[in-house]
Amino acid sequence: MLLIAGLGNPGQQYEGHRHNVGFMAADAIFRRHSFAPWSKKFSALVSEGRLGGEKVLLIKPQTFMNLSGQAVGEAMRFYKLSPADLIVLYDELDLAPGKLRVKTGGGSGGHNGIKSLDAHCGPNYRRVRIGIGHPGDKARVHGHVLGDFAKADQTWLDPMLGAIADNIDMLVSGDDSGFMNRVSLATKASAPETRAGSGKEAPAKKKQSHIRQARSSAPAAPLPESGPMAAMLKKLFGQKE
Repeated sequence: MLLIAGLGNPGQQYEGHRHNVGFMAADAIFRRHSFAPWSKKFSALVSEGRLGGEKVLLIKPQTFMNLSGQAVGEAMRFYKLSPADLIVLYDELDLAPGKLRVKTGGGSGGHNGIKSLDAHCGPNYRRVRIGIGHPGDKARVHGHVLGDFAKADQTWLDPMLGAIADNIDMLVSGDDSGFMNRVSLATKASAPETRAGSGKEAPAKKKQSHIRQARSSAPAAPLPESGPMAAMLKKLFGQKE
């Protein structure tokens, strides 16, 4: 049996927050794979289902983010699971929006939900880090994390959540790299850095031909009205006869 935990804060007022993207991913898996209805257990919402032939318990702690480990740890002890049986979905400031990485173990990166999980469950579980981007200023981090996703974010967020749900069986079977590749392919076209306005250099303007350059610098003096020279100059500089 595996336990997949999505992290977030309970309550309608937090539903759209970037900090709740772990809940959003768990909900996408729940919908896509027809898990059993959510029920309350272990100070969490839990749902059972199967992925790739493996029995899986989805869990969304209702203890608020900072105490996520209490709920997940209780469920792990009840089912006699080890950190190797745990997959956690959560938001990552240090990844650009639309990026996703999977790793086993590591530090918390200042994420309070992960700090709590490390304390209650041990650190050696798989972490699915879903990039929400950094606002660029430490003073703005709190408002960024506890703020709603912008409307523009839906162009990458919806495809990413769909790709997580579509390919979660690969993660369950241990194919972390394959899972990351599938999600990356699904979100590549919509990721912010691939869209216009990403800060990339604009393509150089096409160089003008010598004829056009000559036309743009045409002499201001009046051209001869008649004769072979007048006809040639009118043709060169585009003047109508």
